Amino acid sequence: MRLAVNLGYWGAGNDHENLALAQEADRLGYDSVWAAEAYGSDAATVLSWVAAQTTNIDIGSAVFQIPARTPAMTAMTAATLDTLSGGRFRLGLGVSGPQVSEGWHGVRFDKPLTRTREYVEIVRMALARETVRHEGQFWTLPLPDGPGKALRLTVHPARENIPLYLAAIGPKNLELTGEIADGWLAIFYSPEHAGELMGHIEKGRSKAGKTLEDFDVVPTVPVILGEGSAEGLEACAAPLRHYAALYIGGMGSREQNFYNRLAVSMGYDDAAARVQDLYLARQHRDAAEAVPFEFIDRTSLIGPPERIRDRLHAYAEAGVTTLSLASYAGSLDERVGALRTMAEILDTSGLGE
Repeated sequence: MRLAVNLGYWGAGNDHENLALAQEADRLGYDSVWAAEAYGSDAATVLSWVAAQTTNIDIGSAVFQIPARTPAMTAMTAATLDTLSGGRFRLGLGVSGPQVSEGWHGVRFDKPLTRTREYVEIVRMALARETVRHEGQFWTLPLPDGPGKALRLTVHPARENIPLYLAAIGPKNLELTGEIADGWLAIFYSPEHAGELMGHIEKGRSKAGKTLEDFDVVPTVPVILGEGSAEGLEACAAPLRHYAALYIGGMGSREQNFYNRLAVSMGYDDAAARVQDLYLARQHRDAAEAVPFEFIDRTSLIGPPERIRDRLHAYAEAGVTTLSLASYAGSLDERVGALRTMAEILDTSGLGE
């Protein structure tokens, strides 16, 4: 198992702290650092800034939004970042959600599986520096009724193959991820509920004539160190309640919330409905309090080092190959300390590469 760090969204007032985290992760030998985007900061600019001030750590988009860029633009950006970083870029893609896709980017959220498949085909074709020709439901390149010409990417990426990841939650999307991607970017990954999800990934790998060997399973997992008593664990969970409530209750509409559906599939039907009701009623504090402690405990790393070490084994046994840590400790010193402690825990666990 490898360790990564997820910086989340930029622009929350802690930008220089996030850079310090990336630099510390680089010094500690972490595998990769990831940046997100929604409708604020874009991931490409952030990753360029981080890459310029780190040495060895890989940089990854978690994720570039598919409705935000043409596939050709994504290939250009990926090739440029890979070249500038000396072959350290990893391309994570996701379809976003209907509210952002249609409300921010003006792109209909329809047939996301077909759209993703076509998008990945074009991106891979461009990154392989092939002359790009594609006839599909969403993209036709070049357009047949004008002066457009089939073109080839002029930039040479540093590597022959840039690793491509998909963010996926639903069964069909997971199967597609296993079939066409090199890795999976997961969220709210619980070792206790991972078997069915990994089964969909394996089905996709099998369809492509591949196995899980060399396939990277990368869940983003919040981490807060603390005491192992009931009170101590609850104190660790407290800062994560708002994060969980945002996704389960407010990330999407009542009818279209993939994270809410994920919580339901994990057996938290009543709690997921209550969190969503409260969040959409703008009772955010109550929504956070309604998130079950068990849900947070199973999808996060909380408590003392020995407890977290046991959980690392559970994640490894559930198929995780890279654990992407989201540090929710208060100060920069505490967040840096958490990265250092996690590196020590991995070393003593016997799971590290």
